Amino acid sequence: MSENLVENYRAVREKIDETCKACGRDPKEVTLIAVSKLKPLEDIETLIKADVNDFGENRPQELKKKFDEVSVPVRFHQIGHLQTNKVKYIINKTVLIHSVDSYKLAQVIEKEAAKRDLFPDVLIEVNYAGEESKYGVSKEEAADLIKEISSNFRHIHIKGLMTIAPNVDDPEKNREIFRGMHELLLDIKSQNIDNVDMSILSMGMTNDYTVAIEEGATMVRIGTAIFGERTEQI
Repeated sequence: MSENLVENYRAVREKIDETCKACGRDPKEVTLIAVSKLKPLEDIETLIKADVNDFGENRPQELKKKFDEVSVPVRFHQIGHLQTNKVKYIINKTVLIHSVDSYKLAQVIEKEAAKRDLFPDVLIEVNYAGEESKYGVSKEEAADLIKEISSNFRHIHIKGLMTIAPNVDDPEKNREIFRGMHELLLDIKSQNIDNVDMSILSMGMTNDYTVAIEEGATMVRIGTAIFGERTEQI
């Protein structure tokens, strides 16, 4: 099983590199995040031995537990919805919070960061497709939220955008969403908002990451293609 994990990871990385080269991008522009949510620490340790360094977690308590127990430091990303009362668990344990979707959440992140003199990097989650089942601000609200956060919270560094595209059988159906996200990122970047650099575009998962890369993703979040299907237990 451990050999399969490493093989799976390398196969995904190879596909990323091939996709980048085919569309004229530098493969180094795209970070592969191994989404280890609901998977045991042993799986992370196996991948660490193969020089994997970026892991994505959905649940703050699970991220905290793995952070505390992992044998060597790695880069944990908080990629799932973050409730305000869970911020304290991960504020000093994650390299990037992908899922800031409200001013209220940013307010709590600022408060917890200020207590510890931290300057967390965050992404604004955009529900570009407008799905009722998904978190995130609308594409129309994203720029205003970014301006509001950047002008009021000095500890928070906004580094870009994240989206979770619809779960579709044909990844081409998400191309327009990924393209729109890239255009939104460039539009906000052109406004030169203080403390905002718009260098990261986190989008694309197992079923559609190659299309996301073709449309400008700089981070892809891959779980199933590396770890296999999930159960509801760690």
